[in-house]
Amino acid sequence: MPRKKISGRHEFKHSLNYVDYVALKNRLKAVLPHDANVGANGEYSIRSLYFDTPGDDALREKIDGVDRREKFRIRSYNNDTALIRLEKKSKMNGLCYKQSAPVTAEEVALLREGDLGWMVDEQRPLVAELYHKMTGLLLRPKTIVEYIREPFVFSAGNVRITFDRNIRTALFSTDFLDPAVPLAAAGNEIVLLEVKYDAFIPQFIVDLLRIGDRRASACSKYALCRMYG
Repeated sequence: MPRKKISGRHEFKHSLNYVDYVALKNRLKAVLPHDANVGANGEYSIRSLYFDTPGDDALREKIDGVDRREKFRIRSYNNDTALIRLEKKSKMNGLCYKQSAPVTAEEVALLREGDLGWMVDEQRPLVAELYHKMTGLLLRPKTIVEYIREPFVFSAGNVRITFDRNIRTALFSTDFLDPAVPLAAAGNEIVLLEVKYDAFIPQFIVDLLRIGDRRASACSKYALCRMYG
């Protein structure tokens, strides 16, 4: 099955203190709508299970700032295991790419147990790729990352701005399907701001996002959680 061509997106991240977070959020709420998938409070929760090799290649490449890199993760929203997706996040030449495919809770459970037999004749290209990298590179589930996200969107430029807070990780567990898995705060980060867009970002949004002379930083929720999980 041929893969659908995907386009790269620009992505920038900033670590915010609480004062900056409140100021930016109030500015955005005045002019931009939330993502259509949010709840009544304008937020939703995200849980991801990240994969890595025995040598932590994905982690090391992120820390070292390698230009061409990728990582696999399984993701659900609001602890809803009826809708789970396998995602591959790639970075190349400064642009970010994301591919995804649906997977079931039963398949996730088999992955955690190391049972890959169901993947041998897999027809979903991304799942087949994960199978080959689990057998060839020994990619395995490594760390759970969970947080609360508040997303804002703007159609021109396909702009997406998110605030991620309450970033937590599961200590010594990769039980993605357990809603009661013990979680611990991952470091002292208050809020992580992410800005994503296609070919351009409107100038008025750039102006809204100004927070003094702070610059984009190489923040990573996965790397942060690996320090603790």
